[in-house]
Amino acid sequence: MTMANNIAALEPQIMWKNFVDLNAVPRPSKKEERVIKFIQDFGLKLGLPTKTDACGNVLISKPATPGMEDRKRVTLQSHLDMVHQKNNDTVFDFDQEGIKMHIDGDWVKADGTTLGSDNGIGVASIMGLLESTDIPHPAIEGFFTIDEETGMTGAFELKAGFLEGDILLNLDTEDDNELTIGCAGGANVSGEAFYDEVEMNQNFETIHLTLKGLSGGHSGMDIIKGLGNANKLMNRFMHELMANTEFSIIEINGGGLRNAIPRESNAIIGVAKKDLNLFVSVKDKFVAEVIAEYKDTDPNLIFETKAVELRSKGASIESSKRFITAIYAVPNGIYRMSSTIEGLVQTSNNLSQVQMRRGKAEVLCLCRSSVDSEKWDEVNTIKAALSIIDAKVNTDVNYPGWTPEPSSAIVAMMSDLYEEMFNKKAHVMACHAGLECGIIGTNYPNLDMVSFGPNIRGAHSPDEKVQISSVQKYWSFLLETLKRIPSKES
Repeated sequence: MTMANNIAALEPQIMWKNFVDLNAVPRPSKKEERVIKFIQDFGLKLGLPTKTDACGNVLISKPATPGMEDRKRVTLQSHLDMVHQKNNDTVFDFDQEGIKMHIDGDWVKADGTTLGSDNGIGVASIMGLLESTDIPHPAIEGFFTIDEETGMTGAFELKAGFLEGDILLNLDTEDDNELTIGCAGGANVSGEAFYDEVEMNQNFETIHLTLKGLSGGHSGMDIIKGLGNANKLMNRFMHELMANTEFSIIEINGGGLRNAIPRESNAIIGVAKKDLNLFVSVKDKFVAEVIAEYKDTDPNLIFETKAVELRSKGASIESSKRFITAIYAVPNGIYRMSSTIEGLVQTSNNLSQVQMRRGKAEVLCLCRSSVDSEKWDEVNTIKAALSIIDAKVNTDVNYPGWTPEPSSAIVAMMSDLYEEMFNKKAHVMACHAGLECGIIGTNYPNLDMVSFGPNIRGAHSPDEKVQISSVQKYWSFLLETLKRIPSKES
């Protein structure tokens, strides 16, 4: 029996087999053509009304089971795309290969890549309900959005009149004891600057720097954990080196996706040969310090250096200093905690990508906040930092938060149901992540919305995993929720 077959045989089988089928389809953000066709074909094969809007969102409708025709219509919503991240030593082509998975105790994991349980478990759950013949439910519609991870494009492009539901169940929460009723908004910040290169000579030693092994994670949900950011740590080393000697930055390539805390950074610098002993002492001090500081959050942190072939050009010493100073000034991590909701990060920034090569520097960030004015205050802080290198700064994506409605009917019903089923209270909360509910609500202000899901850990990193027993708990809660949906007259 193959590992995929083992996973497909897990309970509930009607969900897991769809997750296996879904993960066989490459589905990177902004390249969802194949997964859109996959979900369209799924709906059409079932003989259910299936429609697709102009941007690629798919809606599959199914009538109520007998006896539940008088209930409110439920929109079940998840996004089709997934974050593509892999370990540096993993050979894998996300554009061509399906995710390789295995079972590890009570968890399903991937082999050196992201798993796609965010939001594939939600998608597979909806697929299971749509094809079921023995699960009681009111009229439902499976709403599958595109490009949630890199731009919320599907939610932004959704037009009024496409959905028909009265209640929206978003299946994109990653703790099975939570009912999420609000989320942060966000803004993508992109900085671009140019610099003059100078000729390198034989008096310089060219050194390749590698910072890797950091834990990484979701730049919203995991920002509270104080995880190491590879871009900030690489820049910290260069800042400490700058205080002791002069050097030239030849190249930097750090981080990647905006919504993933950077795990790796690579840089190439030119150090004067006369200063190599100083370089070694600064490196040794830096390694000792950061390993001690991050021993709990990032125990596998590695910083390596090696001499490489001399490069012909690099940034001037002055340009290098200005760039390092600018990145040092860019805020990263928690900006402010909520004063009204205990334990909730209110505003944060993730310095997600730093690149510098051949006269051009690029810096990418994702600012999140449940307070719009504070989000823009942090954006302005980043702009001020990047003004040091005369960067042109854009905010190309800006999405609203989702304002909590703790007194909503669906939240009250599900809170009571959770306590009835599991003998403890659900954690009704807002999250510091971007959910599509806030955007969807702009065109559907009367939708009663809540988000929930199973335990998923390490989302947006190759350590991503989903808990098998938690999926079973979440599935039973989902089915019972559908049974309890009130009548249209309530």
